[in-house]
Amino acid sequence: MDAALSGWVPGGWLPGGWVQALRDWRPAPPPLPDHLEGILRAGDPEWFARELAIAAAPPWEVWLFLLQRFSWLVDLVGRVEVTGSIPAELRRGPLLLAANHVGDFDPFVIAVALHRLGVVPRIMATGGIVSAPVVGPLLERAGGIRVDRGTEVARHAVRVTEVALVHGGHVVAYPEGRVGLAPDGWPERGRTGMARLALGVRVPVIPVSQWGAQEVLQYGNDWGKLRTLARSLVQRPVLRVHVGPPVSMADLELGRVGDANRARTRIAAAITRGLVPLREASRPLHPDPTRPTTGVAAFPGGVVPDDIP
Repeated sequence: MDAALSGWVPGGWLPGGWVQALRDWRPAPPPLPDHLEGILRAGDPEWFARELAIAAAPPWEVWLFLLQRFSWLVDLVGRVEVTGSIPAELRRGPLLLAANHVGDFDPFVIAVALHRLGVVPRIMATGGIVSAPVVGPLLERAGGIRVDRGTEVARHAVRVTEVALVHGGHVVAYPEGRVGLAPDGWPERGRTGMARLALGVRVPVIPVSQWGAQEVLQYGNDWGKLRTLARSLVQRPVLRVHVGPPVSMADLELGRVGDANRARTRIAAAITRGLVPLREASRPLHPDPTRPTTGVAAFPGGVVPDDIP
């Protein structure tokens, strides 16, 4: 999830005291379990202990309520169609769900789609949106994991994710690390961070392919976002999500030369394969002129060789 809302401050029309109260508001986190106290170190960011406690706790009742009662809000701007499934035996344990990132609205689509399949997602998001007033604290308390890419505290996201997985969490991550910018829209190869995490914790990696959410909010952070949102309320584009079988990585090992790259390639291949039928069924209605095209697709044109190592 990207930082489209990072600069948003609610309540500009409210008295100053109320505005400050909204800025400072945060739902109370669960207590930090004793066995996680040893992870903390002097100099850790102030949010680290809080997110560790949330990662170790069961899903927040308010998050479950929102998924159950308000998922229909996503359907206002598009028709969510979900294909694929996650077997019950996998849903009972930890999952790492690897998704392509097509736009700022797609975390909401993925959350609704996965909930329909019996999964309670914890979504990795940029530090900017987790720091935003109201929205950020709600996302964090719902299990969102802060990712401050390119900073000294980026490693803290890995620790929080590991704790969430060890405690049976269903974590949604974007291997690309940002909204994909390949000219043809196919997923980029991404980084090895997620692959290393999967190999280290040894949890199933479920590929999640999606297409259509990029129609709801344009890439650029200007008034065009509201324009594309309003257009989607009228046109209601199809928001397609496909969940594939677990990526095969049993033969790979963390620390063995080349295996992290092999895992990364297999994850990108699985997401791309699942994306092919979604794109064939739904062509873009409105190209986005604000989206850069500086990325490189892992498999241009969606063509994935059969002999992936």
